[in-house]
Amino acid sequence: MGFLGNKNAAGPKPTTRLRGQQAEDAALAHLQAAGLKLVQRNYRTPGRGGGEIDLILRDADGTLVFVEVRSRASAGFGGAAASVGALKRRRLVFAARHYLMRLPTLPPCRFDVVALGPQGLQWLRAAFDAQ
Repeated sequence: MGFLGNKNAAGPKPTTRLRGQQAEDAALAHLQAAGLKLVQRNYRTPGRGGGEIDLILRDADGTLVFVEVRSRASAGFGGAAASVGALKRRRLVFAARHYLMRLPTLPPCRFDVVALGPQGLQWLRAAFDAQ
């Protein structure tokens, strides 16, 4: 359709939501290839002011892994990994605690970040603690 006046022959620019979904898909594929098993995707706490966990997986040793996926088109301002600030970490910890309340026993847990940017995919294991 490029010859009919559409300057972008490749189609419309993907939305932020679509790019986020694609980043989560890539992160999930990478983590599953590393042996982690998907438990839940896009876990949200009820109500306002809560949080969302992009991916919850179980590692081979039984550790429950809460994963935040971040994608940035450029490395400016520190890149994707640097975009997980203190407020985001607090919301992730809040959501993880809410999720864990439903379990009969508490497994070992950790918080990972998967950052996608111009340099490719970077998996930061135990990126931060629940403090």
